Amino acid sequence: MSQAGALTKAVADLCDDDELVTWWGLVIEGYHATQHRVMGEIADAVNLAPSSFDIMIRLLRSPDHRLPMTRLANEAALSSGGFTKVADRLVAVGLIERVPCETDRRVTYAALTERGLEVAKEARRAAAGILRQRVLDPLGPERLSSMAETMRVLRAANGAG
Repeated sequence: MSQAGALTKAVADLCDDDELVTWWGLVIEGYHATQHRVMGEIADAVNLAPSSFDIMIRLLRSPDHRLPMTRLANEAALSSGGFTKVADRLVAVGLIERVPCETDRRVTYAALTERGLEVAKEARRAAAGILRQRVLDPLGPERLSSMAETMRVLRAANGAG
């Protein structure tokens, strides 16, 4: 038996099928309830839709506050058309700009404008406060850290990073 097969059998011995499916259901329900609440409160606090908030935060954390548009769309898990609509709205309100790559005409960057940088920093502050209340306070730092590490393991084990 392979090491992975032995591990799967050991896990199966620890819990029955119903218990395992129930645990996973609780993870999904907890995530959805928390995500819905957190993103609603962030949208109210900084007037950014969830997809716009995600893009702004990704740009804020990126070198020079810019990323190639195709990479940003992939990281934000948006279709090309969906990303274009969000980007168009952010450009229209002056939060991001499209910047052509100097060395490759096929590449266009999404970059925070000066105003976009201010809004992204405000959004990050608001999100951190909301996450402290909705996630950190109920879980505490140790459980939150453990949960984050668990999610990293699952992400890596299932092919996303």
